[in-house]
Amino acid sequence: MNAAAAVRSLADRVSGAVLLPGDDGFDARCAGFQTAYRHRPSVLVRPDGPDDVAAAVAYAAEHALPVAAQATGHGLSAPLDGGVLIDTGTLTGVTVDAAAGTARIAAGTRAGAVVDAAARYGLAPLNGSSTGVGAVGYLLGGGLGLLGRRFGWAADHVRAVEIVTADARHRRVTADSDPELFWALRGAGANFGVVTAVETGLVRVSRIYGGELVFDLAATPGLLERYLRWTEDLPEELTSSMSLLAYPDLPAFPAKLRGRYVGHVRVAHTGDHREGQRLVAPLRAAGPLLADTVAEMPYTECGAIYNDPPVPHAYLGDNVLLRAIDPAEAAAITELAGPGAPVPCVVDVRHLGGALGREPEVPAAVGHRSAGYLLRALVPLMGAAPDDARAAMRRVLDAAGQRVGGRCQNLVYGEDAPGAGTADFWEPDDHRRLAELKARLDPANLFRCNRNIAPAAPA
Repeated sequence: MNAAAAVRSLADRVSGAVLLPGDDGFDARCAGFQTAYRHRPSVLVRPDGPDDVAAAVAYAAEHALPVAAQATGHGLSAPLDGGVLIDTGTLTGVTVDAAAGTARIAAGTRAGAVVDAAARYGLAPLNGSSTGVGAVGYLLGGGLGLLGRRFGWAADHVRAVEIVTADARHRRVTADSDPELFWALRGAGANFGVVTAVETGLVRVSRIYGGELVFDLAATPGLLERYLRWTEDLPEELTSSMSLLAYPDLPAFPAKLRGRYVGHVRVAHTGDHREGQRLVAPLRAAGPLLADTVAEMPYTECGAIYNDPPVPHAYLGDNVLLRAIDPAEAAAITELAGPGAPVPCVVDVRHLGGALGREPEVPAAVGHRSAGYLLRALVPLMGAAPDDARAAMRRVLDAAGQRVGGRCQNLVYGEDAPGAGTADFWEPDDHRRLAELKARLDPANLFRCNRNIAPAAPA
């Protein structure tokens, strides 16, 4: 069968759309939120349901083609060149079981839709800083969320995963049906198939005390060191981070931020708002504020805490997981991200610990739970060459020496060759275990356009 006939055969098996390069809508559906890179498949499938996904995977396996799945394109890591792209953004919807405290989330659903659906019942998902990202992709990568110190990694709360594996079977995987695959999916899921839906636990949160404190770092020197001291004895109910950003003096930015080197402290507290006020008071007293949005809010407004940009753009980002950051390291990080940096770099320090450091009752493949902090560097590619951007990130990340030996895949952005530099997302023994499972379920590495785990070599 020639290529054209093979694609016609696939189209006959799919009730959704099958598009080829040059077809109307092909380029738009291949594009994602990350504009620095994009998938360039030979076939794009826009499924109506799991049967279409299974047909697309079967077609790819028959023709030895790689498969990529994309919902929103926020976390694009290994662009597809040829092969089959499955646009899971067509699979949307949230069903909340209030009595069970769970939500079934279709693969293309954005986090904001889950927040809104759960809020009707006084519940909340364990979403991250941006409500515009795909909820399922975030869960598969571990899920470092706004309420992480109180409730742990979002992946730990997953109850079931609906997935099409390399044999083109659509499965519902639970801790009882397949404990090994269920463990792997919760932290490394994109490696083992195309996920069509996830069932996850929700938490009983309807209001939080949250927002951000914004400081001019010229008026509050040593703010990062002060923030780190503040985090040393916080209760688990408070999850926070601090970002450093030198704003260009451009009309695109708010007037009060233009030309300033700014520190953003973000907080989310699940306890009583009066206790939240007491806990935040030492930071409020650190110096004059450019803005203070920290207040009691409905959880449906949680996206305003970080106010992540909603417009697609080009960026690179990486992180390291740390036991601690000492004052000298904090000073060096602040200097490296400052106005004198040759390439503008956004630095983010996230306070971990609490429930993030505990193993769940049902084990999950989320690595490096002993970390106390995460240090992230992100570079918008606005005129910066990728090599210069990577060098800027490395300078910041290398300033911190107290590492636990790994990274968080939720906060890595940019292109990877399949299998390159991904082992440190997991503990060494867990990575070997994942590679052995990959060899059993996907020995041809059909699903390799992700933070890829190469199949283990035969013994």
